[in-house]
Amino acid sequence: MFPSFLPTAVGQLQEPAAIALAQSIQSQAIATPLANQPINTTYVHQGSGGVPILLIHGFDSSVLEFRRLLPLLAAKNETWAVDLLGFGFTERLADIEYSPTAIKTHLYYFWKTLINQPVILLGASMGGAAAIDFTLTYPEAVQKLVLMDSAGLQGGSPLSKLMFPPLDYYATEFLRSPKVRDRISRAAYKATHLASNDSVACAALHLQMPSWSQALITFTKSGGYRAFKRQKLAEITQPTLILWGDSDKILGTKDAQRFQNAIPNSKLSWIKDCGHIPHLEQPELTAEYILVFCNI
Repeated sequence: MFPSFLPTAVGQLQEPAAIALAQSIQSQAIATPLANQPINTTYVHQGSGGVPILLIHGFDSSVLEFRRLLPLLAAKNETWAVDLLGFGFTERLADIEYSPTAIKTHLYYFWKTLINQPVILLGASMGGAAAIDFTLTYPEAVQKLVLMDSAGLQGGSPLSKLMFPPLDYYATEFLRSPKVRDRISRAAYKATHLASNDSVACAALHLQMPSWSQALITFTKSGGYRAFKRQKLAEITQPTLILWGDSDKILGTKDAQRFQNAIPNSKLSWIKDCGHIPHLEQPELTAEYILVFCNI
């Protein structure tokens, strides 16, 4: 059985890993200073033991992007994945300013309410920028940091130029297009055959949540995650693992070394024969790197 708060199209998923993860998604009302009412926040929690791992998804995505990685990590460590404010299946309340500041505030109260101990924080793509921002603001909550094909050195979004009426509506409808999402999916993989119709459907399931378009417009108008200055990255004291697909066509590969040069206590490991999403394309190897790092 799938949770009732998921779109009915969840029943069309075919990949066993996606079905299993969707069935395990939970929702918790999280009180924050952002609104007068709690925010119903969706997450997955599996495994036990070790330092908890908290997984942060990328732009316009959901916890389902960790469907192949999370079970591998949970076999050894307590593992969480959460839908960020304004994304995934987490509730999108009216009158909230969906911005990086709101995202890290909501994430902090999620962490405080359900975990409340230092975590190994992993961010993928835009989630990497969110993880950096969270780590710099709440260093007590993060024991180690993992950045996977991370944003954070290239600020802004091309979509921000289109976010005024009526183009803001057309920009989000453009992103809603199955053909567009298929092209994005194929660009994210090196092995493009992995970008199946089912994987595209999985990545688009959250688009059916109420107020998806409005929240995405608001977030993009906020400017999104701007580039972190080198001196700011130098303030990260936590041990940091940088994982990067050696054939990343979305962000390229130059930022991997730039992150390593900027973050003092960091190590770079390349995921061979892999594009922008190692957790989907090479989940076993990615999990191996992460679990070794967890136990150092």
